[in-house]
Amino acid sequence: MGVADVDYVHRQVRRANPTRRRFLAAAATLVSAHLPAPGGQEDVTFTAGVKVVTVFATVMNRSGQIVRDLTKDDFLISENGRPQEIRYFSRESDLPLTLGLLVDTSMSQQRVLNAERGACYRFLDRILRETLDKVFILQFDRIVQIKQGLTASRQALDEALAYVDTPTRRELRAEGGGTVLYDAVETAAKDILKKQSGRKALIVLSDGVDYGSDVTLQAAVEAAQRAETLVYSILFTDSVDSYGRRVLQRLSKETGGGFFEVSKKLGIERVFDVIQEELRGQYSLGYVSDEPVRISEFRKIQLTAKQKGLLVQGRERYWAQR
Repeated sequence: MGVADVDYVHRQVRRANPTRRRFLAAAATLVSAHLPAPGGQEDVTFTAGVKVVTVFATVMNRSGQIVRDLTKDDFLISENGRPQEIRYFSRESDLPLTLGLLVDTSMSQQRVLNAERGACYRFLDRILRETLDKVFILQFDRIVQIKQGLTASRQALDEALAYVDTPTRRELRAEGGGTVLYDAVETAAKDILKKQSGRKALIVLSDGVDYGSDVTLQAAVEAAQRAETLVYSILFTDSVDSYGRRVLQRLSKETGGGFFEVSKKLGIERVFDVIQEELRGQYSLGYVSDEPVRISEFRKIQLTAKQKGLLVQGRERYWAQR
């Protein structure tokens, strides 16, 4: 939900399923209306028109294991350096998820495409709940192509994955190559995910090297941030050059997602297992900024755990819309 007009959220409550309704109501509650909050939190009251900033976060210990038993009082949050009061808290494992798979189909990825496709099949088998979640599939090389729009149909997704492929020789001779990674992230965020509410994530499979995009890396990052979308990056490369690695690391770090590099020690299937665990082990924390929005701007968020040795993975800023 991120920065959401509570007036709008309130209108969605009656249409949501029971689980979703409890989540929306916590942000849309009008004066004198109270709901029992998840995780033992005290009741929360908001007035109409209040903007709630929501941060989805994963917490890990020093061993990299996900910590699932924290409460609201275990966190500290600040905005532009000013402490904020956490007014909404829940564990997100049962809430709907909107997910995009972005697959690099440029010629540099041809040798790993079958492994990527197979891992995507198995990942969707495990994570997709057809009554709650929606997924779309996008491929990119010299252009961005939406292979499957948002759907909860496993059959439709399987069929779309089968047609995710590299360009033919004829296409390469006629039109040339390219890897419009930044355009792909911006398209997914701006054209699809920005219109969705709730938890949102992109999974990008690529070597991280962009060639031919119309937009910059900064523009791609900001599009994901404005759409309140986590970006999980999976690096496939034999190159010793660190440029693509740095690109994907930045995409993930600045949006609150995770970065993974496939290797002999860390296979693609294990990477997808970890991503699934992170998505199902998230916390949702909401606050109302103490600074009125006078102009539309990005604002920095710092979310930490009080307990030493815990790493909190979440987005670092949000778009405050006037």
